[in-house]
Amino acid sequence: METIVLDIGETLVRDDRHWASWADWLGVPPHTLGALVGAAVAQGRVATDALRILRPDMDVEEAYRARAAAGRGEHLDESDLYQDVRPALGELRAAGVRVVVAGDGTVRAGELLRALDLPADLVVTSDEWGVRKPDPEFFARVAEASGAAPEATLYVGDHPADDLFPAAAAGLRTAHLRRGPYGHWWADHPDVVETADFRIDALTELVALVGSGGASSDPAPDPASEETKGVRRGPLRSVR
Repeated sequence: METIVLDIGETLVRDDRHWASWADWLGVPPHTLGALVGAAVAQGRVATDALRILRPDMDVEEAYRARAAAGRGEHLDESDLYQDVRPALGELRAAGVRVVVAGDGTVRAGELLRALDLPADLVVTSDEWGVRKPDPEFFARVAEASGAAPEATLYVGDHPADDLFPAAAAGLRTAHLRRGPYGHWWADHPDVVETADFRIDALTELVALVGSGGASSDPAPDPASEETKGVRRGPLRSVR
């Protein structure tokens, strides 16, 4: 692999603060909104449907702007990063791999991420590109930013519909990360198992893939227990 491209939400950045801030804005306990997000994930729906369950007439984009105007907009600092982010990205760059961060996010999110000075060659969000996942144009931009051939570019993410499936359709190699609600709930779905070139539990596992040359399309060892594999996932619905 010459280039590794990483998603943002629940790949590099924890979404705890994101959903807690929405719960505070809506005046509901964080665990209530968290449970509704989990229900949406399990049904293969978009997570923001949880907001519309609480406020059926909500315009999420308008509410986002209202929060920003009230001084309660996006915030991101070092504590929002998963602990393996800096070690993994640093080791990848030390191994001579081009590291790109590209995922859904606002212009403000891009500014906040770049302010963290991550060990990455490029950090960009969907709003900065003017196209969001899973639009094929987003992954065309990923391929362009990679600077390497699609088969030498690995896209890493947690979300089957937004990360795994469209990246594979664009000819990129893929790693599904078992992290966050989508990453855990859909990890053992047959479509995910079939599509992912690799399945990982931590970003630090990427360094070994690079070290081995990434020549094998076999998934990384999967530590899922038989009990976990037996959980009924149901149809992917809008997740694919």
